Amino acid sequence: MCLLLAMVTIQSGASIAKQLFPLVGPEGTTTLRLGFSAVVLCLIFRPWKALPQGSQWRSIIVYGLCLGGMNITFYYAIERIPLGIGVALEFTGPLAVALLSSKRKRDLVWVAFALAGIILLLPEIDMETGLDPVGVVLALIAGAFWAGYILFGKRTGTQSSGGRTVALGMAVAAFFLVPFGAVSQGSALLSWEVIPLGFLVGIMSSALPYTLEMVALRNMPAQGFSVMMSLEPAVAALAGFLILHELLTPLQWLAIALVIIASVGSSMQPNSDLDSADK
Repeated sequence: MCLLLAMVTIQSGASIAKQLFPLVGPEGTTTLRLGFSAVVLCLIFRPWKALPQGSQWRSIIVYGLCLGGMNITFYYAIERIPLGIGVALEFTGPLAVALLSSKRKRDLVWVAFALAGIILLLPEIDMETGLDPVGVVLALIAGAFWAGYILFGKRTGTQSSGGRTVALGMAVAAFFLVPFGAVSQGSALLSWEVIPLGFLVGIMSSALPYTLEMVALRNMPAQGFSVMMSLEPAVAALAGFLILHELLTPLQWLAIALVIIASVGSSMQPNSDLDSADK
């Protein structure tokens, strides 16, 4: 229940974030999300009590850069393409990590499912009548950042608690991207129309779902957690439909279904790397 609520919260937060784009753009929305999330998570987990030492900072910084890169490229992507499609394409990142870490030949089947899902979207990639090609590429780049987030998150996770790692990573991401958003959008970020929505996005997209996922991980097997997380593209598509009124074609729904099947299949292995992340 906690994990399902976390997925609904994340994708609802993404839908609200998309509504901020006309006011402050994806870069301004990223600034608000990362800024508020970093403050809330640092207050909750107090990472200053056990700061990394020496070379450990290198992994934390790369982890934070991947987190920030994932956020801003994903927001740039869903500015151009539907939320459900964006999440499905972004899922190729953690899916690739899970499949490349596997030594089982039968996992090539799940690669085929994922590729089939992407190939189904190719005929619909058209700037004027279908999916924006730039949005598709940006979603795939966000997936690559997600893969880096997982890999460096595992490395930094051995250095401190998960909560402190995410708080530090969020702070690093905010350090690099908040100034960019502030310069880009200026005083628009200080509007009383924008600030409450930005705070809501920060809570719904990061602080609350991360806490719920930690509760879920303590109460369910890792494999079950990964399988449930594989449903996130469908949750995103439903959130996009209910909140943003984004209608998907039957072919797009089939493409999402194939990516979900690939994700579920890759999760049915011990120690799957299809872990949660901050979208």
